[in-house]
Parts: sequence; C-alpha cells; structure tokens
Amino acid sequence: MKHWTAVAAAGFIAAAAHLPANAADISGAGATFPYPIYAKWADAYKKETGNGLNYQSIGSGGGIKQITNKTVTFGASDAPLKGEELDKIGLAQFPAVMGGIVPVVNLDGIKPGELTIDGPTLAKIFLGDIKKWDDPAIKQLNPSAKLPSQAIAVVHRSDGSGTTYNFAYYLADVSADWKSKVGVNTSVQWPMGIGAKGNEGVAQNVGNTKGSVGYVEYAYALQNKLTFTKMINKAGKTVTPTSEAFQAAAANADWKSQPGYGVILANQAGEKSWPMTAATWILVYKHPADPAATAEALKFFAWAYKNGGKMAESLDYVPMPANVVADIEKYWKAEIKDASGKPVF
Repeated sequence: MKHWTAVAAAGFIAAAAHLPANAADISGAGATFPYPIYAKWADAYKKETGNGLNYQSIGSGGGIKQITNKTVTFGASDAPLKGEELDKIGLAQFPAVMGGIVPVVNLDGIKPGELTIDGPTLAKIFLGDIKKWDDPAIKQLNPSAKLPSQAIAVVHRSDGSGTTYNFAYYLADVSADWKSKVGVNTSVQWPMGIGAKGNEGVAQNVGNTKGSVGYVEYAYALQNKLTFTKMINKAGKTVTPTSEAFQAAAANADWKSQPGYGVILANQAGEKSWPMTAATWILVYKHPADPAATAEALKFFAWAYKNGGKMAESLDYVPMPANVVADIEKYWKAEIKDASGKPVF
C-alpha cells in the first residue's frame, strides 16, 4: 500500500513530462477517488505494452467538463451521469472499480479504528450542529474514548467531486436535515468548514489540522497515515473499512438497473456492508472523433479488468465482478462505434 505513490505515479508523470507524448498514450481526466489504482494499473500497463496513460487527477467535475469539451479521450467521475445526460452529450458510461469513502479525524490519542461514528451524527457534525468532540452524541458512541473538549474543524472538498456526491448521498439517506438543507450533488453549499481540492487536499488538511474531520477515499487515508473511523451501518452493526466490507456492500448491486451502470452503493443492506461504498465510472463518446484513441482507452480498461484485480485489492479497492465485466464489454461492442458503424473495441 505505502509504495503506490512513488512507484505508480511515475507512470503518470512520465506520460505528462516527456513532451511530445507518445502517440499511443491514452489521455484521461477526472476523479481523484480512483487515482491510486489508475496509477498502479498505468505503471504495469506501460511496462507490458509500452503504452502510457496521461491521467489528470482533477476531480469528477473537471473530468466531465474535459470529456464534454473533447480535450481528453475519456473522462472519469465518481458521480454517474443520468441516462438523459449521457444521451444528450452522446456518451457511454461504465464502472471501472469500487472502493470505500471513510471519515478521517486528527485527534491526539485516537488511533485508526478507535473511534466509531454513525450516519446521523456525521451529518450533524458536517451541518455544524455538533461543534465539539466531547459532544454527548459522540461520547455515547464511544464511551471508553478520551474525547477532548475541542472544537471540530470540518474539512470538505472545494471542487466538483464524485466523492462528495457519494458522501452527500449517504448523509441524505440517513439524515432528513441534511437532505432538506444541503442535498446531494458533486458540489454543495457547505454549512461550514474548510474547503480543499481533491482527495489529496482533504487528506493533507486533515493531517495538518488538530481537531479536524474530513472524508476521503480509503487508499488516501492509508497512504497519508490518517486516523479513519469505524461506522455503524444500516443493519446497526459496527464495521471497519476493509475490502471485505466494501465487497459486502457491492455484492447485491443490480448494475443493469440504471443507464450506464450508474448504481449508487451508499447505505446498502447487510451486516458486513461498509455504508459509504462507491463505484467510479469512465465516460467515452459513443461515436468518438478519434476512434483509434478510444479503442486504446478501452483496451487499457479491458486489460485492467483482466489483470488488475489483485492490484486493486492491494490498495483496498474492489474489482468489478467477472459477470459485470463480460456485460460491459458487450456494451462497448454494441454502443461505441466509428463513423462507419463498426465497433471500435
């Protein structure tokens, strides 16, 4: 886990730094949530095929904007586009991998997994209704923890973010106040707190701010040695963020129920399910201006589906199930075509 930044990011940096880029390099931009695993896949893919991946980890909002403006071959978003949006722009959408979003805190004397939080309490913290760490609601969940009478410093995303979308979706599902006052979107009107760009920015801010709380993709919590919390799930069970807990949440997903496989995994049933599990999606044009470039991008994701499962699990992501991958590859052949109507994959 601890080596992904140094090793895998090299593949990305190499693609961006040596200009002009290789003609075979694949261009993408968007979500920071999957950046650690895309980086690791890119490094391995470059070694095996010689083809690089130039991916800009700029947030889901940026990824949607860049693919809409046709400045990259694929966009990446943790907030799936709805069917009508996909049709309007002319995009195909498919999930690449799944992972977990975790609350992270910076409290002296509290180690990873020592603090437990539930959804309604988390919503009250981010609404500003709970202002101190020794609030009775937090103490009730953690009777043996030494909680300081310290102000809570909320850290949230400042950019358009699919991580925010999934976080807000979960909070809206468990808190009527959150649903009515803040709602669900990639960018929301935060009642309070410090804004930071990307999972990287939130992780850095929480790491540097005593008394803080934020939310990040699990790989960022581990990489930055942040104190993540346990959570109480829909079944009322206390769960720790692990691949198994993310897999449990994803197990019953009906991927075909939404256009472009846009299934939200937040607050899933099941005693072992992590409540803030999420997928991340890839966006490409159904009729791309550069079919060869789109074909290369799809080859990369086909390779990742086939060869990248263990790499994903090593970073505590969850690979897409084999039956879903088979369906996605059929979807590519049916939907993504060149000007003559021939499938690009």
